[in-house]
Formats: sequence, structure tokens, C-alpha cells
Amino acid sequence: MDLKGRNLLSSLFSSSRSSLTCTYKCGNACFGACENTSNNPYFGDQLSRRTALRAGGLTVVTVGGGAALAACAPPNQNDSAATTSANAAPESSSGSSSAATAEHVSNKGMQFTPVEPNTEDAIVIPEGYEQSILIAWGDPVIEGAPEFDVENQTAVDAEKQFGFNNDFAGLLEHPEDDSRMMYVCSHEYTTEPQMFPDYDPEDPSEEHVKIGWAGHGLTVLEVSKVDGTGDLKREFGPLNRRITATTPFKLVGPAAGSDYTKTAADPTGEDVLGTLNNCAGGVTPWGTVLSGEENFNQYFANAKSDDERTQKSLERFGFGDEASDRKWENYDDRFDVTKTPNEVNRFGYIVEFDPFDPESTPIKHSANGRFKHEAGNIHITEDGTVVCYSGDDSRFEYIYKFVSSKKMVEGDLEHNMSILDNGTLYVAVMEGNSPEDEIDGSGVLPEDGAFDGTGTWEPLLTCEDGNYESHVDGFTAEEVAIFTREAADEVGATKMDRPEDIEVHPTSSKVYVALTNNSYRGATGENADSNQEDPMEWAPVKENKNGLVMEIEDDHAGESFTWNLLLVCGDPAEAATYFGGFDKEKVSPISCPDNLAFDNHGLMWISTDGNALGSNDGLYAVTTEGKNRGELKCFLTVPVSAETCGPIVTDERVMVNVQHPGESDDATFAKPTSNWPDGGNSTPRPAVVTVWRTDGNIGIQDA
Repeated sequence: MDLKGRNLLSSLFSSSRSSLTCTYKCGNACFGACENTSNNPYFGDQLSRRTALRAGGLTVVTVGGGAALAACAPPNQNDSAATTSANAAPESSSGSSSAATAEHVSNKGMQFTPVEPNTEDAIVIPEGYEQSILIAWGDPVIEGAPEFDVENQTAVDAEKQFGFNNDFAGLLEHPEDDSRMMYVCSHEYTTEPQMFPDYDPEDPSEEHVKIGWAGHGLTVLEVSKVDGTGDLKREFGPLNRRITATTPFKLVGPAAGSDYTKTAADPTGEDVLGTLNNCAGGVTPWGTVLSGEENFNQYFANAKSDDERTQKSLERFGFGDEASDRKWENYDDRFDVTKTPNEVNRFGYIVEFDPFDPESTPIKHSANGRFKHEAGNIHITEDGTVVCYSGDDSRFEYIYKFVSSKKMVEGDLEHNMSILDNGTLYVAVMEGNSPEDEIDGSGVLPEDGAFDGTGTWEPLLTCEDGNYESHVDGFTAEEVAIFTREAADEVGATKMDRPEDIEVHPTSSKVYVALTNNSYRGATGENADSNQEDPMEWAPVKENKNGLVMEIEDDHAGESFTWNLLLVCGDPAEAATYFGGFDKEKVSPISCPDNLAFDNHGLMWISTDGNALGSNDGLYAVTTEGKNRGELKCFLTVPVSAETCGPIVTDERVMVNVQHPGESDDATFAKPTSNWPDGGNSTPRPAVVTVWRTDGNIGIQDA
């Protein structure tokens, strides 16, 4: 069947994310039935194992600088037409005008002219900056791989080339060469209809399927510094590596060796092939890379089971009981649940690998739970306690942390890579400070002037040197590790609006959570059946289309915290937006926060996914402390239909991963709606962008 030039998918609903993106990125998690149908009680009404929240006096510790890490997010879902921003998008690619008055002085690091909302098919940056493409889909990573030719792709070549839809990004120092660095990224998903000139979605070829396998996973790439600029160039080097959907992994922790993870091909239940839908991630203080397996359910077909607990899990993850969209099951039985029922339980974990050893075997940490991990990000307290934060990126899902019983040992990689196998997994339960009748879904602040409250971390599972203890009635330890969502349901975890990246401020140690959106919260009318909870103080906007950013002061190693909403995103001209108390006439509009990062000035940087305000996604800086708390400026925007991922912000450069450019319902392979980054009539390609100052001065954010 010749599909060249055909529109493969029609619009399923009005959204700033196309149905093409929704199908191939998250398996249509962005519409339809909600996966979480639990009836968790409101925290104030439930009888907790704690008789009272620990009051006041939370210890906030300070640690040395942290890496600016990044993450991704599943597609935004909006069930009504996008609203028009108060600041109209310009036609010119200069894209810059000041939102600040002459009297106002932004903090150090935010003294650039913000980019205005726009719909250009380009990376739009402020005046005084340059940009370049580091690497794009199909470019060679391993020496000997051919240059990319979209008309002549092979699976053998793809395993040595840059994968598709790069998401998380990390930049590490090279272990031997000061003139080089190491760029690391994840490849979240593939969009086959935009990748091949002759793709048949009803009957894909084996070669197309295997190219798709190679397009997933991660990349390690040596890069060289360009003297006098912040630019980087890709290089061939011995540390370059591709990890794909067929790379051997080792499953460790309580799920390893379980009867739920054993297969005919792997009777040990420990040796897993590949990693899927790798979204956000992080670089650990001991030099390894973490990556979260997110919407892995979409790759599996015919998902049904006679085992009650397994069937409930399949439903909680949104597995389909028919053929998958990609039809991988046609060429490998492990993607057919009726033939290999336990394969699904071998995905959905935080994975870790050593970027300095291309021969090392990556591992999957089941002690950190199995859910749609957006990321795993590490914080080390003053006394050396290691804490890993992770969000479950679906509507009405939960926030987790893992507190390790092991401390980092400098230079002992074997010990450090066991840190996430020993400790306690928790899930967050929250309570608001305001009367319920003041949270009416409008987004208007309650009488006390803040959306804020308290919370506890409910323990789910403790692991120690191969000994495992469940803290959830009716669940064994291995069941908590594998069926983590259901275990969290049992303890009354708090339903959130798509918790994505979670990052800890490098000096204040406050925890920040990107809550991307949830159009079904408090929904009425045709979406009423998809509503699982009405607005709450931690999610105060009915049919939340623009998202939130939460700030948590956590007793990191303990079980209590306080929280507040730093941002209620959207058009600042609208009453239902909030920017930390900052003057809303002096901020950029922002919609759908996804990934977070911090720079050396202590500023938080936010990348967006699914702008519901009618303009392109972008990268934004926001001040979190002091008199300018809540000031937010747009630093760059990405091309048509693209998502901003993986921000890295240093004194020398800003880097973003540009995911799924041109992925719209009007697009076909023959007639794409974007030609970025190569221009002309070229096929759009996900790519990595580097931005630096033209004057050669250090301090990338100050023009």
C-alpha cells in the first residue's frame, strides 16, 4: 500500500499536540479513559498511619552545585481550541521585545531581551546570540556509519546513527581530553509515518520495524569545544555509544527473578533486551546516567491476562488488547502479551548506565518502582543521604522519592551503582491549607494568598542487601516493585496533574516539580467521565490546560514536607495565572512546563511541551528567590509543532533537544509542515541545538 503523500491520521480532538504525536509518543494517553480510576480519599479525611503531620521546622540543607539536567514529557492534551495570547506572535524571526520597564532590573542571568510568542519554523533566539546544530536524527555516531540518507535507511546503519526524538540531555566532562566533552541523550520514541517514504502503518516491513528499534534508547557522543565560542562539534571517539531497544540490560532489585518477570527466553527474570520510551533523566553525582522508561505500554499488543493482579496492572497502564500501532509484535513475540505475558513487567523502570564504559551493561532499578517514570534525579543531603525523585507522567498520577540507605563512596562505581537498590520507596500524600470552598477551580488565589499546604511521604517498599519488605497490605515486596501504581493507590497517594521532571535547587535544596497539564481535572460535559478528581489546592485549575510548577521544602531523608505553587501557568493577562507574586505585566506567557534545569545563578529553566496558547514551545528562565521571585522570560522558541526538551544551561552555552518538529496532522512524508533543521524541501529531523553569545563573553544569559 503506497502511503506516500497521504495524511495518515485525522485529528482526534482539538489540541496543540497532533494526533500523530499522541499516537506515537504516548500511545494516545492524552485522551480517552484515564488509567487511574482509584478512589483515593482526600488526605484530610483519611486515617493515616501518622497521627499528625510533623509541624514546621523542616530542615533545608545546602549542597554544592548540581548538573543542569533535562527531561521530556508526553504530549499535551487539550480538548478545546487554543486561546489567544495577550502578546501576539510576531512575523519577524528576530522575535525580541522587552517585557521589562526601565525601572526594573532582572536578576543576574536573566538580563536578556525575551523572545515573543511566535509560530516560526525556526529556533528563535534573542539578539546578540548565535546558534548551531550539534547533531540530528540519522547523523553518524559510531565511526563507519554512513551519512544520513532518508531514502536509503537500514537497521544496521541506524544502530550506529543518532536516534529519533532526542529528549533528556546531559553534558559531562571528558575523562581524558580537556578539549572535549561528552553529550548524552535519550531517544524517547519514533514516528514511523514521518521517517519513511513508503511506510505502511497496517503492515510495516521488518526493516522499518528494526529501524524503529534502533531509533529508541540513548546516545553517548564525544564533542569538541570550539575556541572563542560556546559552540560544540560532534566527534568520533572510543566512548561513543548507541543503546537501543535490543541492547542487553540487567534487571536488579525485588522484581529480578520474580515469577512476574521470567520469560521463556529468560528463565532467570533478570536479562532484559532493550529500553523503551526513555524520557527525562539525570546525571548522578557519581558520574552515571539515569533515564526513565515512560509510555512503554504502547509497544505491546493483545494485552490481557487471566491473573487478576496482572490484568489490573495492564488496565492501570492503559495497555491495549488489540494490535499495537507499530505492529512490532509481527516480528518479535515479546511484544505480544498473549505469547510473552511477563515481558511488559520488564519495562517501566529507572535505568542507569556508565557513559565512560561503552562495554558496560546498563541496569534497571526495580527498587525505585515500576510506573511511567518521567525521570530520576538525585539529591545528596549534608549528611550524605542519597535521595532520588521521580514523577509518574500521566493524568492523576503520583510523585515518588527513594531514600537510599547507602551513601556515595567517591571512586567506587560498583558500590555507587547499588545505591538505588537499597533504601525505601515513598509516594507523596498532600493536604492544602485553605478551606475547600476557596478552591473553586478558577485558579484565583485563596484568602491566605497562596496555594500551599503540607504533606507526608507514605512508605511503599524497603530494600536492603537483597532483603525486601512491603509496607502495603495485600502486596508482597516484589508486587510493590512491579505493581507500584496499585500499591500507591492503596495508601491514598495524591493525584497530580501529570508530574514530569522533578529537580532540586543546587543551593536552596528546594524541590521543584513540573506539572504539565490535565484537561480532565474537574471536567464536565463530554469529558466528565474522564474526570477522576475535582480541583484541589495542589491542582486548583479546572480543566487545567497550561500547567503548574510546584515548590517543595522537603525533609529529604524524612517523611514530611511543605509545598506551594510557584507558577500557575498560562497567559499572564488572565486572572487564573500566578507568577510567584511577581508583576504579571512583566513576564512572558508560558504553557505546559515539562523539563526543569538550574544554572550557576540559581535560576530555574523550564522547557515546554504542548503550548496551549497558540504559539510554539520554548525555553524559559524564572527567578525562584528574592524580590524578583516569579519573574519569567522566554529565552528561545522551537520550530513548528516541536517540543523543547533536555535543557542544559551553563555559563558558556544553552542547549536544547528539539523533538518532533513538524509533527502535525496536516503533515505527510511527502508534504511535511516543517523543514527544520536543513531547510528547503528537506524532511524534518529531531536535533540538538547549541546557543551562545556572539561577543565571546562568559555569561550566556546576559546579553
